[in-house]
Amino acid sequence: MGALIATSQLPLRAEDMPQVFSKRGRKERLSLSYAVVNIGLAEPFSVLHLSDSHLTAIRPDETDKLAVQERRTRTFGGRQEEALADALAWAKEHVEYLVHTGDLIDWQSEGNFEKVRAYFGDSLLGCLGNHEYTVQFGKAGRDEAYKDLSRERLRKVYPFDISLHSQVVHGVNFVTLDDVYGTVTPAQVERFKAEVQKGLPIVLCMHVPLYTETIWRAHQRFWKGREPLHDSLFPTPAGDYKAQLEDPVTREFIAYLKTLPSLKCILAGHLHITVEDQFSPSCREYVVAGGFLFHGREVLFI
Repeated sequence: MGALIATSQLPLRAEDMPQVFSKRGRKERLSLSYAVVNIGLAEPFSVLHLSDSHLTAIRPDETDKLAVQERRTRTFGGRQEEALADALAWAKEHVEYLVHTGDLIDWQSEGNFEKVRAYFGDSLLGCLGNHEYTVQFGKAGRDEAYKDLSRERLRKVYPFDISLHSQVVHGVNFVTLDDVYGTVTPAQVERFKAEVQKGLPIVLCMHVPLYTETIWRAHQRFWKGREPLHDSLFPTPAGDYKAQLEDPVTREFIAYLKTLPSLKCILAGHLHITVEDQFSPSCREYVVAGGFLFHGREVLFI
């Protein structure tokens, strides 16, 4: 178990093969961006980074979730599963590994959990998003106590350590971290520092980005239509970014990360937009747009 899925392990059923648009190729539905992370590896490799698929499946007996399913499926366009199948098919043909940085499902349902198992079996590796913890819309909390309500249930579905996990691939340590409400815990910080002691290059995979000015401006520009990226006015911190600034453990962890020459890049999602920025002298942060929009990013590590 680890942070990355070897694409050779991904199931590919005939019914999951992407359909074509009229007079268009199936690959033209995918919108991929590309990045190269230069680490100085003897053996380069490539990863498809996905996030925010927001599957909205329910089982026939989950009638109490039918209204939520209809509403949330409309929110995400109704083609989320189709987009995931497209991305997995492309990954098997073009890259060696895949990582998903959360919100694979939109909320907890047995139908969604069955989809997770059907597409990934025991090979799904990555990190959770805030929607993995959502039991019921309108009553979701935003703290560790709320996570405690369903941690054990999620651990049975997702075959990796949902708090922090690591996997070494070709000499690179991929560390996944649960930061779904913008914050981390002291226990996670200590576990991460133990990973640093391995002395390997680190790729940090998380759902909520560690905000830089550019990433925060892009988020506000997209969602609020406010200050453009070149504006001298800085948007007021809010939400997860405010939590990162105000929580002392998280604030100190971010400061610590910026001192690490071994931290080579951060892969994140959550914002539903594709944006990137320099996080520290040695590390660039890459945020990928929603998988439900047929978006992804190929990252080549060399």
